[in-house]
Amino acid sequence: MALAAATFTVVTSEMLPVGLLTPLGNALRVSEGTAGLTLTVTGLVAAVSAPLVAPAVGRLDRRLVLCALMSALAAANLLAAWSPNFAVLLAARVLVGLTMGGVWSLAAGLAVRLVPAASVGAATSVIFSGIAVASVLGVPAGTYLGELAGWRAAFGLAGAVAAVVAAALAALLPPLPAERAVRLGGVLRLVGAAPVRTGLLLVALLVTGHFAAYTYVRPVLEEISGAGPSLIGTLLLVYGCAGIAGTFLAGYGVGRSVRGTLRVICAVLAGSVLLVPVLGVAAPGAAALVAAWGLAYGGVSVGTQTWLMAAAPAAREAASSLFVAVFNGAIALGALAGGRAMDAAGPVPVLVLAGGLALAALAVTIAGRAPTASG
Repeated sequence: MALAAATFTVVTSEMLPVGLLTPLGNALRVSEGTAGLTLTVTGLVAAVSAPLVAPAVGRLDRRLVLCALMSALAAANLLAAWSPNFAVLLAARVLVGLTMGGVWSLAAGLAVRLVPAASVGAATSVIFSGIAVASVLGVPAGTYLGELAGWRAAFGLAGAVAAVVAAALAALLPPLPAERAVRLGGVLRLVGAAPVRTGLLLVALLVTGHFAAYTYVRPVLEEISGAGPSLIGTLLLVYGCAGIAGTFLAGYGVGRSVRGTLRVICAVLAGSVLLVPVLGVAAPGAAALVAAWGLAYGGVSVGTQTWLMAAAPAAREAASSLFVAVFNGAIALGALAGGRAMDAAGPVPVLVLAGGLALAALAVTIAGRAPTASG
């Protein structure tokens, strides 16, 4: 649970700007597309750092490394809360990216060392649930707090939570010296396996498409649905609740068939974003589509992580590093592409881009090479 709290906190910290783009941009005098760089920069840094952290820390105790990373995350969020200008905010977001790449990639492979063999699968799911829950609840929580107390308060609270989690990790985790050194070459060699490549392509397509639209969900709902701040907070809460349900549904589904579960996720994700300009012009339609969107995306982390863990069962830490790198690179690419589309042509092309990438992911689930044990 302490590791789940850590993954929840780093992913929430990464995505916090999504629901705060409009007030953040207004306060620091930048456009919404430029404000979206706070997500792009974080994703890029996490993508680069994730495969490098395990080789860099060598055989250092993983408990000490995780505590140090969470303390750095607390400092980064507090710096973001204080930032007097956009340049300082970007510097804080670089530090968030560094900590996220390290925490996520190290935490994912530790379940096998903390519980009996029969409980490893369940414990791994608990750790991963922190990522999934953050993906669907972090943004609504930040949006509500931003409306109540301002965007700086949202970053300040994230910093306080990170400090508490660092203390919990220090108190609750046993010593975790590295069992073996992880070399960068071993991480990169995993890409040679066809099921791993297919899984990474799915991550890239789904996450890029999602964040191309979701980074700008606030201006999309403002312009297409005519939603005000309070309604947007409500819609994002609907999204979050649906996403939690989607996480558990996907967890059940991947036990039966990873490929089949991901096909459903891709189809629902594509349909929900593509129909927003048609059915989302009024609040009831927008709420239904946002709920479907959350339901689908809630299963992305569980589905794709399960695919990759099945594709490389003997190299979970290395596979997790690749997953984090591609996932966060896709967040950065999606936020960047969506921002350029938003600034140039408005919200509809952003949604078309997102839906098209989800449809491409559906094609990959049909034609790509799945792990033999994935179903």
